[in-house]
Amino acid sequence: MTTATTPAARQLTPPEDEFATELAFLAAHDRGPRPPGWRLTPRAVVTFVMGSPGTALTLPDDATVPEGIPRRLEITRKFVGDRALVERCVVTLAGERGLLLVGEPGTAKSLLSELLATAVCGTGALTVQGTAGTTEDQLKYGWNYALLLAQGPSRHALVPSPVLTAMTTGAVARVEEITRCLPEVQDALVSLLSERRVAIPELAGTEDAQVHAAPGFALIATANLRDRGVSEMSAALKRRFNFETVGPIADPEAETALVRRQSRAAVERSGAAYAVDDSVLEALVTAFRDLREGRSAEGWEVERPSTVMSTAEAVAVAGALGLAAAYFPSDRDVLGLLPGHLLGVVRKDEPADAACLQGYWDGAVRRRAEQGSATWRTLWDLRHVLEG
Repeated sequence: MTTATTPAARQLTPPEDEFATELAFLAAHDRGPRPPGWRLTPRAVVTFVMGSPGTALTLPDDATVPEGIPRRLEITRKFVGDRALVERCVVTLAGERGLLLVGEPGTAKSLLSELLATAVCGTGALTVQGTAGTTEDQLKYGWNYALLLAQGPSRHALVPSPVLTAMTTGAVARVEEITRCLPEVQDALVSLLSERRVAIPELAGTEDAQVHAAPGFALIATANLRDRGVSEMSAALKRRFNFETVGPIADPEAETALVRRQSRAAVERSGAAYAVDDSVLEALVTAFRDLREGRSAEGWEVERPSTVMSTAEAVAVAGALGLAAAYFPSDRDVLGLLPGHLLGVVRKDEPADAACLQGYWDGAVRRRAEQGSATWRTLWDLRHVLEG
């Protein structure tokens, strides 16, 4: 049972709570110019997202900070990607332009949008999840029908969407998977992004008939490249956004470190100890990268499956291996579980893609085994798992 002084346990902690110390520190650290309504300077927003690896920042001597905030602090890196990309995103938001993050599934577009919103306005929770069932009301406003029937149309009876709330408070709103929304729903954003106001016809003749965007309001949307053609954005809506492409992690070592960190955190949240060897993680990430890119690190051709071999999927597999090692420690070697998990990922979208994985085993895995790698020799010996 929780009390007023004991917060309820949560599976995931939102960035504004998890990194509250960093946000307060950065607000005091960088005194440069801030766009209207921003809690941090643009430079501090980039530092919050990309971190200050290996460098502890120091507050100015005359800085006043809340109790408990250290004078020196190293900012953790939260997004593994191109710093120039993040800087362009921040400049777009500072200019109050719409920002559209596009890319393959699992490339951390949603994470980046949430981190940017949190750093700019203190929360990433003003979010609409785009689906085929998303309505225009969910992007603008709805009504409390009990109050509407009892009192008639009024601002009190209006139920603002997360986007409208962001407009009135000068915050950042997020629309996830915008191309999943029907075109007529998407186009509700055209006038909102160009005119910076929402008309409420039901309140015509009152001062509440229009809601104007407060300084600082911005909109971040995400779209998966795999969703092209689902609900193509109109040219008018595209012109309201700056497009930025978020690609897969280029550096294999950085991707392995990210998979290790996030899978360890997921396992430890369950109360178990993390016991996945680095050799297993390296083999996992290598297989994902080879199948994603259609070419091994050695330059050997690899047939790509139709499913997306994303870093997010690699984290999920590494987490599953970690939980298996924790809960069934004596059943089998963790490496022996890897082929079965890879098979589950590869044939997720298309069962016939199992042949791609078998071809990968007969090619890259076999050749690495022949070169003397013990890890890849073990995996080659498990070739039969892929035939089940």
